[in-house]
Amino acid sequence: MLGYPAHFGQIECLKLVAGPRFSDKRLGYLGIALLLDENQETLTLVTNSLKNDMNHANLNIVGLALGTLGNIASVEVARDLTDEVEKLLEHSSPYIRKKAALCAIRIIHKVPDLYEQYINRVPALISDKNHGVMLSGVTLTEELCQINEAIVAHFKQIVPILVRRLKSLATTSSFLPELDVNGVTDPFLQVKILKLLRILGINDSGVSETMADALAQVATNTDGSKNAGNSILYETVLTIMETESDSDLRALAINILGKFLTNKDNNTRYVALTTLNKAVYMDLPAVQRHRNTILECLQDADISIKRRALDLSFALIDESNIRILTRELLVFLESADQEFKQDTAIQICAAAEKYAPNRRWHIDTIIRVLNLAGNYVNEDIVSGLTRLISQATDLHAYSVKKLYSCLEQDAQQGFQESLALSAAWTIGELAHILINAGGTSEEVSSQPSAEEVVGLLERVLSSKLAYSSPTVQQYVTTAMMKLTSRFAHLPHASSLNQRICAILHPFVRSTDVEVQQRVNEYMAILESGEIRVAVFEPMPATTTSDKSRISARVAKKRATTHRRHPSQATSHAPEADLLLDLMGDAEASPSPAPQSIPSVARSSSQNLLADLLGGVDLTSGSTPSVTGLLDEVAPTTSKYAAYEKHGLLVDLDPRADASNPNIVNINATFTNKGTAPISNLSFQVAVPKSQRIQILPPSSTDVLVGTPATQVFRVANPSKVPIRLRIRVTFTSSGDNHEDIVEFSGFPDSLR
Repeated sequence: MLGYPAHFGQIECLKLVAGPRFSDKRLGYLGIALLLDENQETLTLVTNSLKNDMNHANLNIVGLALGTLGNIASVEVARDLTDEVEKLLEHSSPYIRKKAALCAIRIIHKVPDLYEQYINRVPALISDKNHGVMLSGVTLTEELCQINEAIVAHFKQIVPILVRRLKSLATTSSFLPELDVNGVTDPFLQVKILKLLRILGINDSGVSETMADALAQVATNTDGSKNAGNSILYETVLTIMETESDSDLRALAINILGKFLTNKDNNTRYVALTTLNKAVYMDLPAVQRHRNTILECLQDADISIKRRALDLSFALIDESNIRILTRELLVFLESADQEFKQDTAIQICAAAEKYAPNRRWHIDTIIRVLNLAGNYVNEDIVSGLTRLISQATDLHAYSVKKLYSCLEQDAQQGFQESLALSAAWTIGELAHILINAGGTSEEVSSQPSAEEVVGLLERVLSSKLAYSSPTVQQYVTTAMMKLTSRFAHLPHASSLNQRICAILHPFVRSTDVEVQQRVNEYMAILESGEIRVAVFEPMPATTTSDKSRISARVAKKRATTHRRHPSQATSHAPEADLLLDLMGDAEASPSPAPQSIPSVARSSSQNLLADLLGGVDLTSGSTPSVTGLLDEVAPTTSKYAAYEKHGLLVDLDPRADASNPNIVNINATFTNKGTAPISNLSFQVAVPKSQRIQILPPSSTDVLVGTPATQVFRVANPSKVPIRLRIRVTFTSSGDNHEDIVEFSGFPDSLR
C-alpha cells in the first residue's frame, strides 16, 4: 500500500472471512494478517469468525483460522479462544494438531497464566509419530519451561520418550525422504530435542545419566562434514556441557569442538572457540589437548576468530605450559594489529605474574613485552616491572644492564614509551650498579661508563619522536638528578653534575607545568649540594604482597566474560554478610575482624584506596601510621556519637585526608560508661556501593572503665556523596552478650 491508509480494506476482509466459500475465507484471512495487528480494536471483530472456523468440518478452513490466530492473536483474543485451541490438540488430523500446538505457543506468550491448560497435553504431542506434531510439541514444551521454571520437574517424565526418539533419529533412516537434509535425518527435530534435554537435565544427575547414551550415539554417529550435521553436534556439545555429564562424555564433546577448529567455515570455527572458552573452566586438561590448533587460529585473517583464540590461549596458561604459550603469544604480539596489542600485553604480564617459574624469567618477559608493544602498554605494567625489580635484589645488576641495553637500541627509533619509562626509573635507581656490575672480562669491557649513561638519557630527553611526551621528560629528569647521587663517589662527579645541569637547564622554561616545576626544584637542590644525596637516596624495596592491578583487571574481565553454568558453580559460597544485606549492596566491603584484615577486604577496597592515596602502603596493620595521617589534618576535633547502649559509647571523629580530598579518615573511640569491663569488642562497618572502606585493627578489644580504645577506618568517596555507615557492634559486658546494628549519616556536607 506504500504507506497509504488501509482501514477501508479491513471491513472488507471481515466480510470475506464471514462468507461460506473457502476461496473467500483464504483471501480474507490473508488480508487480515497483512492489514491488522494485535493492537487494533478491529481485531476483536474477527474473534467470532475464528471461533466458528476452528470448529468447521473443512480441515483447510480450520488451518486458516489457526494460522491467523497464531500470527496476530492479542491478549483478549488469546483468552477467548484458548479452549478451542486446547480441544484441537486432540484432533485426528496431524496437520491440525501441529497448527494448534503452534497457536498454543502464541497464547502462552501473550497470556502466561494460561500455561496450565497445556501441561497435560504435552506427553501426547511428544509421543506423536508425525514429525510436524512432535516438533511443535517439543517447541511448546521448551516455551512452557521458560515461562515457568517450576514445571521443569513435571516434564522430566518425558525424558525417556525424547531419548528413544533421539536414538532412532541418530541411528536409522526410517523417516520420510523429505525430512532428510544432506544425508542427516531430520536435523531440525534433533536440534529441538537436544535443546529440551539440556533444559531438563540441568542440575539433575539422574536425568543426565538417562540421556548419556543417546548423547554419545549422536556425537559418534552424526556426520560432521555437512552444516546440518555440525548443527546437531554443536547442540550435543552444549547439552553435554550444561548438564551433569561424566568426564568421558565431556572429553568427547571437547574433541568435537577440536574438530570444528579445523573446519574451513569461519562460523564453525568461531562457534567452537566461543564454546571452548566456556568449557576450559570445566575440563582444562581436555581443552589443552587442542592447544596447537587453538594457537594456529591466532594467525587467522578473521578478526573475530583471532580475538576468541587469543582469549582461549590465555585461559589455557598454567604452571606447566607458561614458557611455551608465552613464547607463542609474544610471537603473536610482535605482528599483531594495534587493537590487539594493549590487551595482549596486559594478559601476558598477568599470566607471567601468576605463573612465572622464576623472577629472572618474569623480568625478561615483561621487558620483551615492552620492546614489542611499549606504546600500547599502560602504566600498570610499568609500575609492576619497577616493583618486581626493586624486590629482586639479587637481579639488580642483570635488570639494569638489560634495560640499559634495550633502551640504547630503542633510542635510535624512539617508539616505545613504556620501555623508556621503565628503563629511566631503573637506571636512576641502580646506575651505580650498572657501571660497576662486575662479571667476566667480556662483560666488564661492555659496561657503560658514567658519561655514556648520562649521554643515553640525554638522547632520550632530546628525542623529537615518541620520547618527547611530558611523562617521559618527568621520568628522565628525575633519573638524571638521581645520577648526581649515584655517581657522587666518582672522581669527576663535579663535571658530571655540571653536564646534567646543562642538560636540564632548557626545561626550566618548559611549556609543561609539571616538568617546569620539577626541574626548577631539582636545580635548586643541585645548587644546594647539602641535601642532594639524602633526597635522592635509593628507594627501599616495596613489600606489598597483594596482587597487582594487572591481575585484578584480567580477573575481572574473565569473570564477566566467562560465566560458569549454575551447575558448575561451587556449592560452598559463603553467605552474604548481614551488614551488606541491610545496606542492599553486595559489593560493599565489610570491615575485618578485630584481629586482622582479611584478604576479602583488601581485594575489594585496597586497590582503590591505594590509587586514591597516591601509593600509600595499606598493608600495614598498625594504627599509629593512620593516626599520624590524622594528626597532619587541622587540629579541630568534632566528635559525633554513633552508638550509646549497654554502657558503651562510640564516638566518630572524621577528618579529611591531607593528601587526598577523596579520602575521609575516621577515628572511632570506644568509651566504657558503665561499671563493668567490656570485652570481645567487634566493630564492623559497611558503606554504599559508591564508596569503599578499609578498617584497621582496634587498639584493644577490651574497654576498661576510664581507658578508652580506638580504631581507625578510611572511607574512599570519589563520588562526593554523603557518607552513610551501617555499623554493627558486638561485645560482652557483665556476662551478657550484646549485638546491635545502627545506621549513621550525621557527618557534615564538608566531609563529602
